[in-house]
Amino acid sequence: MSDEKTVLVEDTDGVRIITLNRPDRLNALNDSIMAPLADATREAAQDPAVGCVVITGAGRGFCSGGDLKGDRAPADVTPELGGPVEQGHARLRSHMETPRLLHEMGKPTIAMINGPVAGAGIGIAGACDLRFAAQSATFLSAFDRIGGGGDFGSTWFWTKILGTAKARELMFMGEKFDADAALAFGLYTRVFPDETLREESLKFAKKMAAGPRMGWRYMKANLNLAEDAQFEAHLDQESLFMGLSTQATARIYKAMKSEKP
Repeated sequence: MSDEKTVLVEDTDGVRIITLNRPDRLNALNDSIMAPLADATREAAQDPAVGCVVITGAGRGFCSGGDLKGDRAPADVTPELGGPVEQGHARLRSHMETPRLLHEMGKPTIAMINGPVAGAGIGIAGACDLRFAAQSATFLSAFDRIGGGGDFGSTWFWTKILGTAKARELMFMGEKFDADAALAFGLYTRVFPDETLREESLKFAKKMAAGPRMGWRYMKANLNLAEDAQFEAHLDQESLFMGLSTQATARIYKAMKSEKP
C-alpha cells in the first residue's frame, strides 16, 4: 500500500483546502480515505484560524463515489460488535460525519468540483454551502446503477436544495449532467473554465474568510434551522442571533481598531 496521503490539507489566507487524493481512482472513497477525510473536516471545523473550508479532488475528478473494487477484510462476529451488517453500518455512519460537519460547522463551506462527481461524492458536494464547478465537471447520482438507496446525506441534502420533485428526478432517473445542465438544474452554484476554477473559488473563499465570521456562524445556523423548524421557532432564533452576531461583529471591529497604531 502506498504511503502517500489520501487526504491533503492546505491553508491560505484563512481558508482550509481539503483535497481528496486518490486521483488514480477519481478519488473514490474507501477505508484509506474516509476516516482521514472525516478527521480533516473535524479539525477544520474546530480550528479558530479557519474562516472558510474548501473541499476538492486531486487530478481530473472530484469524487466518483464509493470504491466498489477495493477488498475489505471479513468482519469477525462478536457479541460487542455484531456481525458484518452491524459493523458495516457503524463503519459507514462514522465516515458520514464528513457531510454532517460540512453542513453544520459554523463556517462557509465550498465544494470546488474539478471534474466528475457521483455517488457519495454528490452527498459531500450537497453538504457544502456553495458548489463551484469546472466546465469539465459532470454530475451523476449513480445509486440506481449499484442498486443503492443513497448515502453521505445525498437524499437529504438534495431534497432540501432542489425540492422533493427535482430530487426524485435526480435519483430515480439517474441522468448524467454536464456542467451547464447541472447549473441549470440547480446542482451547481457557478461554473468556471477549468483553468480558472481554483482562482475563482479561492477568491470567494478568501473573501468569506476575511468577512464577519460571527455573522457567518449565526447566519448559517439560521439557514440550517430554516430547513426543518416551525416558523415561529425560526423567528425566535433569528431575532436572538441577529443581536448576538451584530454585537460580536461590532466588538471585534472595535477591538481590532484599537490595536492599530
